[in-house]
Amino acid sequence: MAEHPTSLDAHRGMAPQKATDLRRLRAEVEADQAALRARQADLERMLMDLPASTWGEAVEKARYLLGLLATSPAGDDPRRRKLIDQVLADFDHLLNLADQG
Repeated sequence: MAEHPTSLDAHRGMAPQKATDLRRLRAEVEADQAALRARQADLERMLMDLPASTWGEAVEKARYLLGLLATSPAGDDPRRRKLIDQVLADFDHLLNLADQG
């Protein structure tokens, strides 16, 4: 019995090794994407199930939706992108005023 496990990857040519590496990486990416979709679904359930009890919570819901819009094809329009950025800045400004008052 060998003391060290044999690495089969070391005995392959470059092309098969690259193909194996690509398959492994694709599988990792697909698993990460599935986990992200599940976490996103959990977040959206929480946002829908729990009504906002403060302006800050309502802003967080709006930020989430604006983030989705910003990453959509509609959000690629420079005017819409600027408007999204301005609304997010308005949220920060108004929340800071509320904290001071």
